[in-house]
Amino acid sequence: MTLKTILTAPDPRLKKKSLPVAAVDADVRQLMDDMLETMYAAPGIGLAAPQVGELKRVVVLHIDREDTKVGPLFMANPEIVEASDEDVTYEEGCLSVPEHYSDVVRPAKVKVRYLDRDGQQQDLACEGLLATCVQHEIDHLDGILFIDHISALKRNMILRKLLKARKEKEREAAEGKSPAETKEKDHAPAL
Repeated sequence: MTLKTILTAPDPRLKKKSLPVAAVDADVRQLMDDMLETMYAAPGIGLAAPQVGELKRVVVLHIDREDTKVGPLFMANPEIVEASDEDVTYEEGCLSVPEHYSDVVRPAKVKVRYLDRDGQQQDLACEGLLATCVQHEIDHLDGILFIDHISALKRNMILRKLLKARKEKEREAAEGKSPAETKEKDHAPAL
């Protein structure tokens, strides 16, 4: 398995729409496996193919919390086929928007249809953290980041901070310095 590089905003590749996979073949399964290992190493609980530079409709998830024991899940061509009228607010983070979190309102329950790792069609009823995570990752497949669901003012502040951090990292690399150590924060898991 190969660890992939996770793209960070404002990388323009994150804003592109992904294409469906024709079939879940050996290449797609390898991509799923690589994505899962990359997600674990990050660490995160969900990862979409565009986040690693692959414009394919592929998602991996692994949610293992006290109230939710699901995963790992491998999804090709996932689509939401039902969504509840009831909404829920969840503080979201993202591996492509590192160290930034914001409350996002989404449907509380969804039903997702997808092809599993064996290419079999599955329907999965999701609620709680799983519903939020599934919606977050499917958004990635459509070029949508969680920060697109918040105010323009807050989104632009986050993007400016990410751009500044990227420039600082590039400057340090050019000077041969090691990256600054990041602090562990008590927030929602990165999706």
